Amino acid sequence: MALYLIGDLQGCNEPLQRLLRKIDFSPSRDTLHLLGDLVNRGPDSLAVLRSLSGLGDAAQCLLGNHDLNLLGIRHGLRKPHRGDTVQQVLDAPDCDSLLDWLRHRQMAIHAHGWLMVHAGVLPQWSTSQTMALAAEVEKALRGPDLAGFLAGMYGNTPLQWQDSLSGAERLRVIVNALTRMRFCTADGLMEFASTGGTQTALPGYLPWFEVPGRKTAGTPVAFGHWSTLGSDTAAAGGGLLANTLPLDTGCVWGGCLTAARIGSLAGDHTLITVTCAAAQVPG
Repeated sequence: MALYLIGDLQGCNEPLQRLLRKIDFSPSRDTLHLLGDLVNRGPDSLAVLRSLSGLGDAAQCLLGNHDLNLLGIRHGLRKPHRGDTVQQVLDAPDCDSLLDWLRHRQMAIHAHGWLMVHAGVLPQWSTSQTMALAAEVEKALRGPDLAGFLAGMYGNTPLQWQDSLSGAERLRVIVNALTRMRFCTADGLMEFASTGGTQTALPGYLPWFEVPGRKTAGTPVAFGHWSTLGSDTAAAGGGLLANTLPLDTGCVWGGCLTAARIGSLAGDHTLITVTCAAAQVPG
Protein backbone atom coordinates (compact mmCIF):
# COMPACT_ATOMS: atom_id res chain seq x y z
CA MET A 1 0.00 0.00 0.00
CA ALA A 2 1.21 3.50 -0.85
CA LEU A 3 0.09 6.81 0.64
CA TYR A 4 0.20 9.97 -1.46
CA LEU A 5 -0.43 13.60 -0.54
CA ILE A 6 -1.50 15.75 -3.50
CA GLY A 7 -1.58 19.54 -3.77
CA ASP A 8 -4.19 21.89 -5.19
CA LEU A 9 -6.04 20.61 -8.27
CA GLN A 10 -8.25 23.65 -8.89
CA GLY A 11 -10.30 21.90 -11.52
CA CYS A 12 -7.36 20.45 -13.47
CA ASN A 13 -8.55 16.91 -14.10
CA GLU A 14 -6.30 15.96 -17.00
CA PRO A 15 -3.06 16.46 -15.00
CA LEU A 16 -4.64 14.56 -12.10
CA GLN A 17 -5.32 11.56 -14.31
CA ARG A 18 -1.77 11.68 -15.71
CA LEU A 19 -0.37 11.85 -12.18
CA LEU A 20 -2.45 8.86 -11.08
CA ARG A 21 -1.16 6.87 -14.04
CA LYS A 22 2.41 7.93 -13.29
CA ILE A 23 2.22 6.67 -9.70
CA ASP A 24 0.33 3.55 -10.83
CA PHE A 25 -2.45 4.39 -8.40
CA SER A 26 -4.80 1.57 -7.42
CA PRO A 27 -7.83 2.47 -5.27
CA SER A 28 -7.88 -1.05 -3.87
CA ARG A 29 -4.29 -0.71 -2.67
CA ASP A 30 -3.34 2.96 -2.27
CA THR A 31 -4.72 6.05 -0.54
CA LEU A 32 -4.72 9.64 -1.73
CA HIS A 33 -4.90 12.63 0.59
CA LEU A 34 -5.83 15.74 -1.40
CA LEU A 35 -5.04 19.01 0.34
CA GLY A 36 -8.03 21.08 -0.76
CA ASP A 37 -8.98 23.49 -3.54
CA LEU A 38 -10.26 20.63 -5.62
CA VAL A 39 -12.24 23.01 -7.82
CA ASN A 40 -12.22 26.36 -9.62
CA ARG A 41 -10.03 28.27 -12.07
CA GLY A 42 -9.15 25.13 -14.01
CA PRO A 43 -11.17 23.78 -16.95
CA ASP A 44 -12.86 20.71 -15.48
CA SER A 45 -13.97 20.99 -11.86
CA LEU A 46 -16.93 18.74 -12.64
CA ALA A 47 -14.70 15.87 -13.76
CA VAL A 48 -12.48 16.33 -10.69
CA LEU A 49 -15.44 16.01 -8.33
CA ARG A 50 -16.85 13.02 -10.18
CA SER A 51 -13.48 11.29 -10.26
CA LEU A 52 -12.62 11.81 -6.60
CA SER A 53 -16.08 11.06 -5.26
CA GLY A 54 -16.01 7.82 -7.23
CA LEU A 55 -12.87 6.63 -5.46
CA GLY A 56 -14.58 6.17 -2.10
CA ASP A 57 -12.28 5.89 0.89
CA ALA A 58 -9.22 5.74 -1.38
CA ALA A 59 -9.48 9.53 -1.78
CA GLN A 60 -9.43 11.48 1.47
CA CYS A 61 -10.04 15.13 0.59
CA LEU A 62 -9.62 18.35 2.51
CA LEU A 63 -11.72 21.43 1.88
CA GLY A 64 -10.00 24.57 0.63
CA ASN A 65 -11.27 28.12 0.29
CA HIS A 66 -12.38 27.55 -3.32
CA ASP A 67 -14.35 24.46 -2.34
CA LEU A 68 -16.13 26.30 0.47
CA ASN A 69 -16.85 29.22 -1.83
CA LEU A 70 -18.46 26.87 -4.35
CA LEU A 71 -20.87 25.82 -1.62
CA GLY A 72 -21.54 29.49 -0.90
CA ILE A 73 -22.26 30.19 -4.57
CA ARG A 74 -24.64 27.24 -4.74
CA HIS A 75 -26.57 28.65 -1.79
CA GLY A 76 -26.84 32.11 -3.36
CA LEU A 77 -24.47 33.77 -0.89
CA ARG A 78 -21.85 34.76 -3.46
CA LYS A 79 -21.67 35.30 -7.19
CA PRO A 80 -18.79 33.81 -9.20
CA HIS A 81 -15.78 36.10 -9.53
CA ARG A 82 -14.01 36.88 -12.77
CA GLY A 83 -11.93 33.83 -13.57
CA ASP A 84 -14.14 31.39 -11.64
CA THR A 85 -14.96 28.24 -13.60
CA VAL A 86 -17.56 26.47 -11.48
CA GLN A 87 -20.64 26.99 -13.63
CA GLN A 88 -20.29 23.54 -15.17
CA VAL A 89 -20.65 22.06 -11.68
CA LEU A 90 -23.69 24.20 -10.89
CA ASP A 91 -25.36 23.21 -14.18
CA ALA A 92 -24.64 19.49 -13.87
CA PRO A 93 -27.54 17.08 -13.25
CA ASP A 94 -25.59 15.54 -10.36
CA CYS A 95 -24.65 18.91 -8.82
CA ASP A 96 -26.57 18.36 -5.60
CA SER A 97 -25.10 14.93 -4.94
CA LEU A 98 -21.58 16.13 -5.72
CA LEU A 99 -21.87 19.13 -3.42
CA ASP A 100 -23.35 16.95 -0.69
CA TRP A 101 -20.26 14.78 -1.04
CA LEU A 102 -18.09 17.92 -0.95
CA ARG A 103 -19.56 19.28 2.26
CA HIS A 104 -18.77 16.00 3.99
CA ARG A 105 -15.03 16.34 3.34
CA GLN A 106 -12.62 17.21 6.14
CA MET A 107 -11.03 20.45 7.31
CA ALA A 108 -7.90 18.76 8.71
CA ILE A 109 -6.46 15.26 8.75
CA HIS A 110 -3.96 13.76 11.20
CA ALA A 111 -2.78 10.41 9.90
CA HIS A 112 0.40 8.45 9.22
CA GLY A 113 2.41 10.87 11.34
CA TRP A 114 1.36 13.93 9.31
CA LEU A 115 -0.98 16.82 10.01
CA MET A 116 -2.66 17.91 6.78
CA VAL A 117 -4.45 21.22 6.23
CA HIS A 118 -5.24 23.33 3.20
CA ALA A 119 -3.51 26.59 4.18
CA GLY A 120 -2.07 26.78 7.66
CA VAL A 121 -2.27 26.26 11.40
CA LEU A 122 -2.21 29.10 13.91
CA PRO A 123 0.96 28.93 16.02
CA GLN A 124 -1.04 28.76 19.25
CA TRP A 125 -2.87 25.59 18.19
CA SER A 126 -1.54 22.15 19.04
CA THR A 127 -2.22 19.23 16.72
CA SER A 128 -5.01 17.95 18.95
CA GLN A 129 -6.61 21.40 19.22
CA THR A 130 -6.38 21.84 15.45
CA MET A 131 -8.25 18.59 14.92
CA ALA A 132 -10.88 19.49 17.51
CA LEU A 133 -11.49 22.91 15.97
CA ALA A 134 -11.62 21.43 12.47
CA ALA A 135 -14.29 19.05 13.75
CA GLU A 136 -16.41 22.00 14.88
CA VAL A 137 -16.47 23.34 11.32
CA GLU A 138 -17.11 19.88 9.88
CA LYS A 139 -20.11 19.50 12.18
CA ALA A 140 -21.54 22.80 10.94
CA LEU A 141 -20.92 21.88 7.30
CA ARG A 142 -22.73 18.57 7.70
CA GLY A 143 -25.54 19.93 9.86
CA PRO A 144 -29.09 21.03 9.01
CA ASP A 145 -28.25 24.75 8.72
CA LEU A 146 -25.56 24.66 6.07
CA ALA A 147 -26.75 27.94 4.54
CA GLY A 148 -26.54 29.64 7.92
CA PHE A 149 -22.99 28.44 8.46
CA LEU A 150 -21.93 29.55 4.98
CA ALA A 151 -23.51 32.98 5.44
CA GLY A 152 -21.43 33.52 8.57
CA MET A 153 -18.25 32.09 7.07
CA TYR A 154 -17.26 35.07 4.92
CA GLY A 155 -15.11 37.92 6.21
CA ASN A 156 -11.63 38.57 7.57
CA THR A 157 -12.44 39.36 11.18
CA PRO A 158 -11.76 38.45 13.90
CA LEU A 159 -8.13 38.32 12.82
CA GLN A 160 -6.95 36.51 15.94
CA TRP A 161 -8.00 33.38 17.76
CA GLN A 162 -9.43 33.55 21.26
CA ASP A 163 -10.69 30.48 23.11
CA SER A 164 -13.69 32.54 24.21
CA LEU A 165 -14.95 33.10 20.66
CA SER A 166 -18.34 31.59 19.90
CA GLY A 167 -20.87 31.25 17.11
CA ALA A 168 -20.11 32.46 13.59
CA GLU A 169 -17.02 34.40 14.66
CA ARG A 170 -15.43 31.30 16.17
CA LEU A 171 -16.08 29.21 13.07
CA ARG A 172 -14.91 32.03 10.77
CA VAL A 173 -11.51 32.26 12.46
CA ILE A 174 -11.06 28.50 12.23
CA VAL A 175 -12.00 28.48 8.54
CA ASN A 176 -9.74 31.43 7.74
CA ALA A 177 -6.74 29.89 9.48
CA LEU A 178 -7.16 26.46 7.93
CA THR A 179 -8.06 27.57 4.39
CA ARG A 180 -6.74 31.12 3.80
CA MET A 181 -3.82 32.02 6.08
CA ARG A 182 -0.29 32.57 4.82
CA PHE A 183 1.14 35.13 7.25
CA CYS A 184 0.55 35.94 10.90
CA THR A 185 2.32 37.64 13.79
CA ALA A 186 4.01 35.81 16.64
CA ASP A 187 0.79 36.02 18.63
CA GLY A 188 -1.35 34.72 15.77
CA LEU A 189 -2.76 37.92 14.25
CA MET A 190 -3.57 37.00 10.65
CA GLU A 191 -3.50 39.16 7.52
CA PHE A 192 -4.83 38.22 4.10
CA ALA A 193 -3.56 40.93 1.74
CA SER A 194 -0.13 39.40 1.04
CA THR A 195 -0.31 36.51 -1.40
CA GLY A 196 3.22 36.34 -2.83
CA GLY A 197 6.27 34.50 -1.58
CA THR A 198 7.68 34.64 1.92
CA GLN A 199 9.56 37.86 1.07
CA THR A 200 6.24 39.73 0.69
CA ALA A 201 5.43 39.57 4.39
CA LEU A 202 4.37 42.86 5.94
CA PRO A 203 6.49 44.21 8.81
CA GLY A 204 5.84 42.21 11.95
CA TYR A 205 4.40 39.23 10.07
CA LEU A 206 5.93 35.84 9.35
CA PRO A 207 4.94 32.82 7.29
CA TRP A 208 2.78 30.93 9.77
CA PHE A 209 5.20 27.98 9.87
CA GLU A 210 8.17 30.19 10.82
CA VAL A 211 6.61 31.60 14.00
CA PRO A 212 8.92 30.72 16.92
CA GLY A 213 7.35 28.29 19.36
CA ARG A 214 4.66 27.07 16.96
CA LYS A 215 2.88 24.29 18.84
CA THR A 216 2.72 21.99 15.82
CA ALA A 217 6.47 22.31 15.14
CA GLY A 218 7.08 18.73 16.26
CA THR A 219 4.63 17.28 13.73
CA PRO A 220 5.25 17.28 9.97
CA VAL A 221 2.55 19.47 8.40
CA ALA A 222 1.56 19.17 4.73
CA PHE A 223 -0.41 22.01 3.17
CA GLY A 224 -1.40 23.56 -0.15
CA HIS A 225 -2.83 27.00 -0.98
CA TRP A 226 0.48 28.85 -1.42
CA SER A 227 1.55 28.20 -5.01
CA THR A 228 4.56 30.53 -5.07
CA LEU A 229 5.96 28.81 -2.00
CA GLY A 230 5.20 25.28 -3.16
CA SER A 231 6.68 25.82 -6.62
CA ASP A 232 9.92 27.22 -5.18
CA THR A 233 10.17 24.35 -2.69
CA ALA A 234 9.63 21.70 -5.36
CA ALA A 235 12.24 23.35 -7.60
CA ALA A 236 14.70 23.23 -4.71
CA GLY A 237 14.22 19.51 -4.26
CA GLY A 238 11.14 19.30 -2.06
CA GLY A 239 12.72 19.37 1.38
CA LEU A 240 10.77 20.26 4.50
CA LEU A 241 10.46 23.94 5.49
CA ALA A 242 10.42 24.19 9.28
CA ASN A 243 8.98 20.65 9.33
CA THR A 244 6.28 21.54 6.80
CA LEU A 245 5.73 20.43 3.21
CA PRO A 246 4.01 22.91 0.83
CA LEU A 247 2.42 21.00 -2.06
CA ASP A 248 0.54 23.60 -4.11
CA THR A 249 2.91 23.78 -7.06
CA GLY A 250 0.76 25.99 -9.28
CA CYS A 251 -0.82 23.48 -11.64
CA VAL A 252 -3.58 25.89 -12.69
CA TRP A 253 -0.97 28.59 -13.47
CA GLY A 254 1.12 26.33 -15.70
CA GLY A 255 3.37 24.90 -13.00
CA CYS A 256 3.08 21.26 -12.06
CA LEU A 257 0.86 18.95 -10.06
CA THR A 258 2.72 17.27 -7.23
CA ALA A 259 2.21 14.14 -5.18
CA ALA A 260 4.34 13.28 -2.17
CA ARG A 261 4.71 9.58 -1.51
CA ILE A 262 4.97 9.22 2.25
CA GLY A 263 7.68 7.02 3.71
CA SER A 264 7.79 5.09 6.96
CA LEU A 265 9.87 7.64 8.91
CA ALA A 266 8.47 10.92 10.24
CA GLY A 267 8.62 13.55 7.51
CA ASP A 268 10.05 11.13 4.94
CA HIS A 269 8.63 11.70 1.45
CA THR A 270 9.38 11.50 -2.25
CA LEU A 271 7.94 14.00 -4.75
CA ILE A 272 6.38 12.94 -8.06
CA THR A 273 5.24 15.64 -10.50
CA VAL A 274 3.53 16.08 -13.84
CA THR A 275 3.62 19.27 -15.88
CA CYS A 276 0.48 21.35 -16.37
CA ALA A 277 -0.68 23.65 -19.14
CA ALA A 278 -1.67 27.07 -17.80
CA ALA A 279 -5.43 27.32 -17.37
CA GLN A 280 -5.21 30.93 -16.15
CA VAL A 281 -2.71 33.76 -15.94
CA PRO A 282 -2.01 35.25 -12.49
CA GLY A 283 -3.42 38.70 -11.90
